[in-house]
Formats: sequence, C-alpha cells, structure tokens
Amino acid sequence: MGYTRPTTKSERRIESDLCKGVKALGGRAYKFLSPGRSGVPDRIVCLPGGYVVFVELKTEDGKLSEQQKKRIEELQKMGQDVCVIYGEKDLHYFLLYAKERVNNAV
Repeated sequence: MGYTRPTTKSERRIESDLCKGVKALGGRAYKFLSPGRSGVPDRIVCLPGGYVVFVELKTEDGKLSEQQKKRIEELQKMGQDVCVIYGEKDLHYFLLYAKERVNNAV
C-alpha cells in the first residue's frame, strides 16, 4: 500500500464548520457580500455580548489576494477586528477564543 497524503478541508467545509461552531455559542456567522467591492472577508461573526469580527477563511496553504489584504487593512484602520483563519487548526483556536469571549460577556 502506498503513502496517502492527509487531505485538508476545503474552504467551503471550513466555512460550514465555522457557522456551526459559532451557532453553538449562540452567535451567527453572516455571509458578507459586497457587490462592486471585491476582497471583503467571507463572514461577519456576531457573538453574544456584542463581539463582532470579520472572518476570512483559507485552507492551510491558502493565500490572501492583494484585494483581500487591502480590505482587511481598511477594516482594521477603522478599528474593526478581522481574523484570517487558515484551516482546521486555526478554526479550532478561533472557536476556543470565541467561547472565551462569550463566557466572559455573561
């Protein structure tokens, strides 16, 4: 039997897992679409207690486009929280952080 390289989840699967994880915390992960403005983050995550963060999702080896870098910088200059999640491991840590935010907000 030959070596089989471990597979990584697609962005779509990571996005689905993000939505499920955020919902389990009592929050929502809204799809962010902005016609005429490319490069916006994939989701706007709203958690109980008023925490809001823009989330861009990538596979573990994914790369941000120049437009995405520009939009993230624009949002951060306005004081917005932006998180780029690279794969399952980052998603796991993001959800732990989100859980901590929710628990501390109560």
